[in-house]
Amino acid sequence: MNKSVFTYKKSGVDINAAEKFVKFIAAISSKKKGKKKFTNIGGFGSISNIPNNIKDPKIVACTDGVGTKIEIANTINKFDTIGIDLVAMSVNDLIVQGARPLLFLDYISINKINLPKLKSIIKGIIKGCKISECSLVGGETAEMPGTYEKGKFDIAGFAVGVVDKKKILKKKKIKYNDLILAVPSSGLHSNGYSLVRNIIKKRKINIKNNSFLKKELIKPTKIYVKEVLNLIDNKLLNGCANITGGGLSDNVQRIIPEKYCAEINLNNIKPLKIFKWLKKNNIKENEMLKTFNCGVGFCLVINPKNLDEVNKYFSKNYKPYVIGKIVKRSKKVKLNGKINWF
Repeated sequence: MNKSVFTYKKSGVDINAAEKFVKFIAAISSKKKGKKKFTNIGGFGSISNIPNNIKDPKIVACTDGVGTKIEIANTINKFDTIGIDLVAMSVNDLIVQGARPLLFLDYISINKINLPKLKSIIKGIIKGCKISECSLVGGETAEMPGTYEKGKFDIAGFAVGVVDKKKILKKKKIKYNDLILAVPSSGLHSNGYSLVRNIIKKRKINIKNNSFLKKELIKPTKIYVKEVLNLIDNKLLNGCANITGGGLSDNVQRIIPEKYCAEINLNNIKPLKIFKWLKKNNIKENEMLKTFNCGVGFCLVINPKNLDEVNKYFSKNYKPYVIGKIVKRSKKVKLNGKINWF
């Protein structure tokens, strides 16, 4: 009588493939130049030092993913940038409180280990960590047959940062008549993709053959770490907000003190081409504003006298510009005017 022999591999999980991926990460980590080499890959946990030049260190932690942008990556078979998105979504939140990113960990869950795909993703994560000047200290890759459809996967990121207690960006630092600046986004970043994909589906658009959408929809999220930390170090920043899910209003109101209001002039906003394309697809302005960043990836709140100095820390494509000011009013955010879409 023949008996079936059951193995983990026959069940859909290939431990050997996973081990090869870990060895790949360890190999590229050892080649990394500079002080922040990844020395913890393959261990059970990561041990890291808190910088000794911070008098009263406070730990800040964030986690996020890239949402259904991974479906765009799957459609066009391009995976080398969503790792940058993954890092960006967490570290851009860390700096809102003045924290300097120290550590990053990733979690990748996939139907079946696909080494070329996973290698592309991890290269993007490493690039994002390099831009953020933080260390990739570990992660987890889970092969989960039966949970995901063929070729499907998800990724999540976890970032830890540190800030001196005296440098924490608290609401009380924001004052009457402070300026609100918009720092341009690189594009959609990693929000609103379910709506974008629905439009593509309804319009029966093949993005593989659409050079504009193929380029725009996979653009990695801009990482604002270096610029914002420079502003904090030079005492030029009173507050800031990362514009992600919920758009401009929902994110800015989170940093506004009681009895103050962020009065924003929508006429001043400079929407990028991708948002103009989206607006043409019968999306109302309110829907655009609460779903997408509309070209504003990050907001800064500064003293008006520091405007010229602040601009010096940004490259040509990401120069901040004034979109509003802080006024005395009980409502946290007041939007005036309309965005000039065309």
